[in-house]
Amino acid sequence: MRGPLPNIISLPYGKSPPLHIRAPSWRQLLKLMAKLSATQVEPALDAVAVTKGELQLRTVVQFFKVRDHMRPARTVLISAQLHQNASDWRTIIYLTIDHPAPSEYRSADVNVLPYSYSLSTLPALLRDGPESRISKYYTIPATARTPLPKLPISMPSMAMYLTSALEDSRRALSDSSSGLRRLAKMIDQLYPSQPSRGTVGDDEPEVRRRGGRGLIERLMGRTTRPKAQGSLNADVYDLVTPFVPDEWG
Repeated sequence: MRGPLPNIISLPYGKSPPLHIRAPSWRQLLKLMAKLSATQVEPALDAVAVTKGELQLRTVVQFFKVRDHMRPARTVLISAQLHQNASDWRTIIYLTIDHPAPSEYRSADVNVLPYSYSLSTLPALLRDGPESRISKYYTIPATARTPLPKLPISMPSMAMYLTSALEDSRRALSDSSSGLRRLAKMIDQLYPSQPSRGTVGDDEPEVRRRGGRGLIERLMGRTTRPKAQGSLNADVYDLVTPFVPDEWG
């Protein structure tokens, strides 16, 4: 979909490519979601028909380098080199409905895609693995503080979920025994000028105020001047290119 987001986004179940949302940065992604209070993600009718019980969301966060369009790329080799040397990173989240995995599947590993992602052809950027020169991804695990979201879920609630996942990652910055800290480290490395850095502990309120949960709560609760009906999506459309299913191959 290249136009404004609909109020309801239906998520298929099983053999269907993951839905994705792309934004210029992590912070812009959260800002966008916090503003889209009328939009929510729901399971498609066929998903409800073939499953029993609650349906949960599996989310993968990816960062990828932007190709430098300002300089000519005369050959494929030069073009690839420019891509690798680009300094701007974009943020993507991929969404699928959780699917029961075989017992041997490492479903809690942040460097392994959820089993639901193996049921269809992967988007091109995810095929290079969790760490490459032009892309990095992180599978958000279920934790005691941040369980998998239940469907349906509103966009502001999704922003809160992503913020909670980042807070979990910051709490694990001193823990080298797991990959949980990777998300915080990537965001701090790739977006050093954005107000989302900090440490968790005595400084936790400051972390939240400078770009975590506090940012989302302010965006969700702030008062703004009246706008014409239908202008909200147009106001934030430049922050994201949503749901382009054929862009990654």
